[in-house]
Amino acid sequence: MGLLKNGEWQDTWYDTSDGEFKREAAQLRNWVGAEADEQGFPAESGRYHLYVSLACPWAHRTLIFRKLKALENHIDVSVVSPYMLKHGWTFDRSEGSTGDRLHEADYLHQLYTRNKADYTGRVTVPVLWDKVQGRIVNNESAEIIRMFNSAFNHITGNQDDYYPEALRGDIDAVNEDVYEHINNGVYRCGFATEQSAYEDAYLALFAALDRVEERLSKQRYLAGSRITEADWRLFTTLIRFDAVYHGHFKCNRQRLEDFPALSGYVRELYQWPGLEETVNFSHIKGHYYYSHTMINPTQIIPAGPDIDFTSSHDRQQMS
Repeated sequence: MGLLKNGEWQDTWYDTSDGEFKREAAQLRNWVGAEADEQGFPAESGRYHLYVSLACPWAHRTLIFRKLKALENHIDVSVVSPYMLKHGWTFDRSEGSTGDRLHEADYLHQLYTRNKADYTGRVTVPVLWDKVQGRIVNNESAEIIRMFNSAFNHITGNQDDYYPEALRGDIDAVNEDVYEHINNGVYRCGFATEQSAYEDAYLALFAALDRVEERLSKQRYLAGSRITEADWRLFTTLIRFDAVYHGHFKCNRQRLEDFPALSGYVRELYQWPGLEETVNFSHIKGHYYYSHTMINPTQIIPAGPDIDFTSSHDRQQMS
């Protein structure tokens, strides 16, 4: 994982000099609307291109919403290689990338400098690209899924709403807890370089998982009886938990499979129509175990675990 400084690529890892991993906030935060706003990003079929990694939980959110909101014929996609080494995310087709379908770039950082020649910051996925203006619209997954949720409804006719107004307070509260302690919490465990920083993150992670387990033992979804964006934001971490975070990131108090409610919940979401197509364990395990040489210097990718996410669950009884 590198970064750009004044447009120059540097193969530089995160600064964990105090032992703690701190995530850099996304910088590119424009918005697509149903109509052109002052920034000039109207919702139009075929105008936008999505850059993702199948390994990345943040990018995975956007693929899920592209599927849920029937946007596949309106927003096309390029997938990077799962292996992220000295050049960061690459478009190496021999490693499982689709290639850059717009610009034939070799590296994702070239899109960031195409957008802004002297860009300084981390080079991350997802990236939503505007083909008309030739620039990045947004690289914050939480905002991209909100755009996908509503901005294109007049084009697709899909009115499913995963951020309903009546539930927004509850959704926002759950999102805050889940992001801080689970979505980002697993990284704070895995990338910690001091014992105390790791243990603090570890305790906060499993306290949050216990809270979610208790909530899901009483109701079907995080905001009640209706599935919302909060569920999909949590899902992308849960589906990776036993395969990656439990061992590779030392999040090993217990497996997700050992949580009765959470294990059934993740199966229900995995079995949601079309969602299995967005999950690629080859890319997921390949990325984490091969790319993070400071954690796994042998780059050996584990064969397991063998988990059947298509097996039955009892979540429908929670309705």
